[in-house]
Amino acid sequence: MRITLALMVFLVNTVQIVNGKEVDNSLLHGFGRPFVALILPMFFALSGFLVAGSLQRCRTLVTFFGLRIMRIVPALAFETLVSALVLGPLFTTLNLGQYFSSPTFFSYFLNILGDIHYTLPGMFVSNPDPGVVNAQLWVLPRELKCYILLGLMFWLGLVKPSRPMLLFLLVLYTLTALYYSLAIPVKPNSPVAGDWVLILSFISGVTIYVYRFVISWSRSLFALSLFSSLVMLSVNWGWAFAPIPVGYATVYLGLTNPVRKRVISSGDYSYGIYLYGFPIQQAAVSLGSWSENWYVNIMIALPVTVLLAMASWFLVEKPLLARRPFLTTLEDRAIAGREAMHASLVAWVRRSLSND
Repeated sequence: MRITLALMVFLVNTVQIVNGKEVDNSLLHGFGRPFVALILPMFFALSGFLVAGSLQRCRTLVTFFGLRIMRIVPALAFETLVSALVLGPLFTTLNLGQYFSSPTFFSYFLNILGDIHYTLPGMFVSNPDPGVVNAQLWVLPRELKCYILLGLMFWLGLVKPSRPMLLFLLVLYTLTALYYSLAIPVKPNSPVAGDWVLILSFISGVTIYVYRFVISWSRSLFALSLFSSLVMLSVNWGWAFAPIPVGYATVYLGLTNPVRKRVISSGDYSYGIYLYGFPIQQAAVSLGSWSENWYVNIMIALPVTVLLAMASWFLVEKPLLARRPFLTTLEDRAIAGREAMHASLVAWVRRSLSND
């Protein structure tokens, strides 16, 4: 499911990269609008479902946030290095001295810390989508907000089947619906309502995981959810209500659990495909006018992107994820420290009461 969604993002980006934003906007505002607008909410809903499962297996937020960092940062660092140190020198219009001395070059490395920068000096300036090295990075801060919100919900005891969780979700969705329908003007023909819709899709996935034993896994509900999602994403006022059916449709598809081919089972390449696709497609376009055809771009960029994703998984991501025992050690220390503080507090209260 993750790989399918990553490939769909890759294909949609091809329109913008090959033809420019004007043609891309016509696609997003035309008949294909709900289908394109569905992809990222599904990504976030799937992430919410899977990350909620990861959180349930963690004893503390130390391991949870540690695992999130280990999953996100290594591949992001690899993408940043490849873009700045490999693609940059090959495709910049500046001489190497100007390129490596530019403040824009150094600021690009802040992407590793989540401070997103989209440009490198002299990169892709003549492309149909000029100057942008990796537009896909815009999603990462939104994903980070989702993790922080989920951590806060866990700390407040809202990530378990309970009345407080249901009340929290009811208030959250009610306020969101009111905000989008009454408080702000929505731009006509805009394909995405805003960051909050993605975050709500994430929370929708979390909710379905928490209540997975009581929610019916139904083909009829899936068909209704998918249809409702497409309708709601077709109209501006429907965005606020889309995350719930989007979440159900996404999780239903994910739980169909088709037979996995050997390549699919060998590693998780979805994040790499998502990260590396845009800069590789931009590089393919800049090779010459002959490569500005959409199917030529895909033929060149897709194999390179998949190979980079596989290299990133085996050389960077998987080795670092294998260091999870280090997080367990930190978690043990955090639990021991918490218990020691609790014992000290109890002892202090008892001494205070005995003195009185």
